[in-house]
Amino acid sequence: MLENILLGFQTSLTPENLLWCLIGVVLGTVIGMLPGLGATTGVAILLPLTLSMDPVTALIMLAGIYYGCQYGGTIAAVLIATPGDANAVATVIDGYALARKGQAGKALAIAAIGSFVAAIISLVLLCLVAAPIATFALKFGPAEMLAIMIMGLLTIISFSGENLAKGLMMAGVGLFLSTVGMSSGFAKSRFTFGSVNLLGGIDFVVVMIGVFAIGEVVSQIGAGGVQPIRTRMRDMVIRRKDIQESLPSILRGTGVGFLLGCLPGAGSTLAALVSYGVEKQVSPFKANFGHGAIQGVAAAESANNAAANANFVPTLALGVPGGTTTAVLLGAFVMYGVQPGPLLFQNQPALVWGLLTSFFIGNVILLVLNLPLAPAFAQVLRLNYAFLYPAILFFSLIGAFAVGNNSFALIVVLAAGVAGFFLKKYDYPTAPLILGLVLGPMAEKALVQTSSYANGDLSVIFTEPIALAILVLTVAIMAVPSLVKRIASAGKKRGDAGIGASSGTPDAPVAESDAAAPDPEAGISSATAGGSERATSTASSRAMPD
Repeated sequence: MLENILLGFQTSLTPENLLWCLIGVVLGTVIGMLPGLGATTGVAILLPLTLSMDPVTALIMLAGIYYGCQYGGTIAAVLIATPGDANAVATVIDGYALARKGQAGKALAIAAIGSFVAAIISLVLLCLVAAPIATFALKFGPAEMLAIMIMGLLTIISFSGENLAKGLMMAGVGLFLSTVGMSSGFAKSRFTFGSVNLLGGIDFVVVMIGVFAIGEVVSQIGAGGVQPIRTRMRDMVIRRKDIQESLPSILRGTGVGFLLGCLPGAGSTLAALVSYGVEKQVSPFKANFGHGAIQGVAAAESANNAAANANFVPTLALGVPGGTTTAVLLGAFVMYGVQPGPLLFQNQPALVWGLLTSFFIGNVILLVLNLPLAPAFAQVLRLNYAFLYPAILFFSLIGAFAVGNNSFALIVVLAAGVAGFFLKKYDYPTAPLILGLVLGPMAEKALVQTSSYANGDLSVIFTEPIALAILVLTVAIMAVPSLVKRIASAGKKRGDAGIGASSGTPDAPVAESDAAAPDPEAGISSATAGGSERATSTASSRAMPD
């Protein structure tokens, strides 16, 4: 293992590879900041430019674009409430709330730190256990994936805010919109109304841009605009206390993200959503979630980055893409004449370990670049919104057109923007809508495959050991924190009642029993004394001048 790692660093630390790694992460950060582009589009657009490069150099650059986009999407999510990709939806909730409080620099800094810690831990795990985990991931069949989708859908509860009914209703709308187009597993169209443009479904990235970016801009303009934030520089800098409070969230997010990222096809979006939902259930700061909890940003970003690295486990070890971006990278492997699979680690160790060690280097570059620049990025919020809003609208429309590559995408994004305005006006949570739209096709695919695999008997998810374990874990995550809180609350009430009884307060049962003592003389004398004292007090008060 050490020899392979040394070989990898010898490959990735050459001047040419270092230069292209730097170019890749910088390009990825810029692409991630633009609404709608994201890592998949960025890698696909720049892939032809790498055809003349050495395969190792090309893959290092493309991988740099991949994880550079993760942080670039965070910048847009925090500053202008516009996630560059679906995996940044969870970051918007608390990241943008922190930005509106003048703490955007703090949110961006913890995102950079959390992403770096998650990247280092996940890369160590990737180097150590890639092959065994890939073998275990092969045991995940349709039933296990359906159980994971159920877990993902239940996390919508964590995004519903204070009104669960509204959140569930918006999730239902998102799930319904995800059914538009060709049905999964059947050659039939649904809810297309004869439109060719709807055969491919409604792209969640276009809807996301409209609801978050355009909806936010229109709602702010409708409210009379927002004054630029005039915050002090020291409020934008992260403190040691914030890092200490966020460290458990970072570690939990890293664990959840790595485990889910290892599954073929799961991607980093599901990991970020599940991690945020888990963190909201177990965090001691759960009351702040949705209102600017830095722990929410830390958990989502850590899971996002850990899953991005873990996506390479099935990609390299099995030749099966871990997500949409790694599917494009898998095509790049084939273009360069590299065959991913179990024998790749033996046949081309310099390429594999050079690529893996470049992840370390790229994440160090991202930390060095973005951590000091976090307060500088936050200065965007000080700009006059008369200039900022038109720029957001322009890039939103460009991003939507780039995703759909037709004018119909512009109609969808504008309609989603109008819908986003009314949702914000009447206080309906927008995150469950996007989550339903994102998870809907994945859940439907798992449902159809499970039904086909079990001949229509969906109870198979309760008989498969791994699927049952996932469901039990889901119930525990959702139910145990609430039960612990209720038990603690009941214990506190009993403790308060005991304290009240021992101190002889009038409301305590002991005081009532004492008052009912069978001593008539004592009772009469007490009542008489009390009555005379009240009479004296009343007379004195009447004699006092106003």
